[in-house]
Amino acid sequence: MKGLNQFDRVREMDMKQKDEALFLPFMQIPTGHHHVADALIEELQRTVKEMTCDKVDILSYSYGKVEKLVSMTYLHWIKVMPGVYDLLYKSLAVKNQTKRSRQLLYEAMFTSFFMRLVRENQPRIVFCTHCLPSNIASILKEKGKLHAITVNVYTDYFVNRVWGIRGIDYHFVPSIRVKEFLEGLGVDKERIFLTGIPVHPVFKDQRNKTLNKRHQVLVTGGSLGVGAMEKIIPTNPELSYKVLCGQNKKLYNRLRSLNHPLIEPIPYITKKDEMNKLYDQVDAVITKPGGVTVSECLQKKLPIFTINALPGQEKVNELELQELGVTNKLNPFQHTEQQIVQFFQNKESQTTYNQNLNTYHHHLEKKPLSDILFEICNAK
Repeated sequence: MKGLNQFDRVREMDMKQKDEALFLPFMQIPTGHHHVADALIEELQRTVKEMTCDKVDILSYSYGKVEKLVSMTYLHWIKVMPGVYDLLYKSLAVKNQTKRSRQLLYEAMFTSFFMRLVRENQPRIVFCTHCLPSNIASILKEKGKLHAITVNVYTDYFVNRVWGIRGIDYHFVPSIRVKEFLEGLGVDKERIFLTGIPVHPVFKDQRNKTLNKRHQVLVTGGSLGVGAMEKIIPTNPELSYKVLCGQNKKLYNRLRSLNHPLIEPIPYITKKDEMNKLYDQVDAVITKPGGVTVSECLQKKLPIFTINALPGQEKVNELELQELGVTNKLNPFQHTEQQIVQFFQNKESQTTYNQNLNTYHHHLEKKPLSDILFEICNAK
């Protein structure tokens, strides 16, 4: 232990304990629930190297192949009947957010499986990155049937009614608005950490940004489709586009065939450091208002333009982010490119936006996420 300070000595001694952290997203779809869990696992394993980390989707754990059917139904539903899904989501999860109620159907479906999972793993700490496992964990903790430290890690910019509150020990929140909301519900402010939505550590590397002759805009276009992308084919020489096509091969091939000098289609990126370099090359990002992509852009202090919000949580996210002043919603009835050009030409708009970004970052915890994880993992 030669050369270690007192904090590191304590940390090294505690690392000798064999502990387990259990991370609980929901469904196998690679949504923000999984990305946030992966980011936390990365941080925790760097901080407490001997901590065992397991990520378990409670739906597939409980009901096996039924999870695929549920996932397919969900994706089909929001595509075919987006308005119906949006109304139902707001009614069941958003309306009267301060009134917390028991979710008896979820309890009946998952409580026994949750208890079995806990018996099998005996975790020291449970991180819930989805509201449903949080709800079950909270109830079991209140009943004295769960002894692990419980942590809510919110992956949206609001707290829906399903999230457990009273039986949760700690809360990782995305914004000052969410922190104030939880305090209004009676949560001790000392148990709330304003971390932002956790992102992979690589995105915290603030490299020198590339200086571009014209403003470069990153479009996370894989989920936008060919039709939506056609609306932002550049005509203004002040802008050029890098289009992240994801697994949308049709979009990638279409953009390549255009051979447009101001459009660079980019295939699926798997490595986080490559994505981070891409952020460093651009001046703004067009994206759907999903929690994780927006959080990465906020971390990089990039201007964000939101478009094509999915029904349900993304529409609520969009409203919350507008209240914070850290995103710009693109008007679908106006020319997309003109709106972006106007932003870059309007110094007052940029100043206001940068002030809002600075305010957002000012509210974030000053201590690193790794220190927060170490503290709560070793809480008595």
